[in-house]
Amino acid sequence: MSDFDAIDSLLASVGPQTDLPDPEARRALREQAQLSQAQVARALGVSPSTVSAWEAGRDPVGEVRVKYAYLLDGLSAKFATDTTPETEPAVESVVAEPASSEFEGGGEVEVLTAPEPCVLCGRPAGRRVEGFAQHLDPAECQDGTVEARPAPVAGRRAPASKPSERAKGPARRAFQELSGPVGLIRAAVEGALAEHRGDVEAATAALLKKAIPDAMSLLDETRKGARYDVIAHPAIPDILKKQTSRGADQIWEARPKWTRAELPPGVHEVTALDINGAYLSALKTHLPLGQLEHTTGMPHDRRRAGVHLITPPVWEHDAYLPSPIGERDEPGPLWVTEPTLRLLLRLSSPKCGLCEAPEVHESYTSGATENLLEKFRITLKDVRDTAIADGDAVTLEYVKAMYSKFVSTMGESNYNRELYRPDWMHIIRSQAFANLWMKALKAHDEGLAVVRAMGTDELHVIGDWRRVFPEGRGVTEVKVKDLYTAGTDTMGEEQ
Repeated sequence: MSDFDAIDSLLASVGPQTDLPDPEARRALREQAQLSQAQVARALGVSPSTVSAWEAGRDPVGEVRVKYAYLLDGLSAKFATDTTPETEPAVESVVAEPASSEFEGGGEVEVLTAPEPCVLCGRPAGRRVEGFAQHLDPAECQDGTVEARPAPVAGRRAPASKPSERAKGPARRAFQELSGPVGLIRAAVEGALAEHRGDVEAATAALLKKAIPDAMSLLDETRKGARYDVIAHPAIPDILKKQTSRGADQIWEARPKWTRAELPPGVHEVTALDINGAYLSALKTHLPLGQLEHTTGMPHDRRRAGVHLITPPVWEHDAYLPSPIGERDEPGPLWVTEPTLRLLLRLSSPKCGLCEAPEVHESYTSGATENLLEKFRITLKDVRDTAIADGDAVTLEYVKAMYSKFVSTMGESNYNRELYRPDWMHIIRSQAFANLWMKALKAHDEGLAVVRAMGTDELHVIGDWRRVFPEGRGVTEVKVKDLYTAGTDTMGEEQ
């Protein structure tokens, strides 16, 4: 076959594209049918953000384009023959921003015409990311109260809510179907209790034993229709392999283990705060999707994630804040994870100015997204919130085991053969450490004296911490772990 014959054959294989209405008509047909973007997405096997993009001007291709056109043609034909008079009052039009845009974390943002409860804090949010309403600024999720609401849009009924909604778990709206991700967890708990005739201890023990395979089943359920393909067993560079059978690999996770050397003068009451759901919150982190690729001498690319060999900057604030790379005795370069590098880059920015930028020597990275495990995380958070509100200890312990064992067994483990991503394990754990470090920085910036930071979930402070951190058992809240006195009185006696 000549070169021209090959080209003719290729051209012959390309058929005409199925016609689609313009983007405004696509949205109008869906809204006229009172269908949500999530409903359309489920029917077509795509994500809600993809449907949002189609309604903003992007065109689908291939088989999904044919299916989308079939749906729109069906809706158009239905409304062309539907003579049912309108019964709803006309809604005053609202001038809105473009329907979607790119968020820094990698997901597409849909601007909502009416606020919806944020999946993280329950307060009204004006944007939806990856199909879930949420605040783009983390500060908006922590400041204020549930009662604080924006002015209602003209012509729309303001959403009714009560202050107790936050305690009940605002993310419930994300997964309503009993057969969905939440249904898997409920069915497992109900089955264990039935099998053990209501024996709570026996049912809990049985659920903990199957937490790992159940977590993987839940992950599969939440990944249905996902827009990212994940390599579950990629080739791993030697730095991520254990050096001996019982040893460790070469990755430094930057775990804080810091105690303030000198307290302010006087005797102080110190509060040990417990950070709730540290690993659950850390599931929202930049994870590499594919096999890690090696690079040297390249600047940091925020669209990628992995592990990096760096020379960390000198830290000059150890008197009142822990080092962001943790306690390390040996100087020189070390391999760190994506969250640690991003934390150092943030602290070296002009806004923070706490250190110099780290020197990056080489990296192993892949294209990444911060939202890879978001539906998985939100499902577990939703069930956890409900279990706490209902006093359901069985479900609570089961969910805790699911996310903690999920993280700890995705490396070189005999307990989880479905997923071999030691890079993910290090990244998620480092994200938990980085989250704790940022809480220490927030406490310091708000005038509290930081006394100790340990692991992922322990922060000791002096001062009125309740004006800085919300108290409770939710994943965005903290609870008191211990109270003690420390310092030196006026007679020089140590407490």
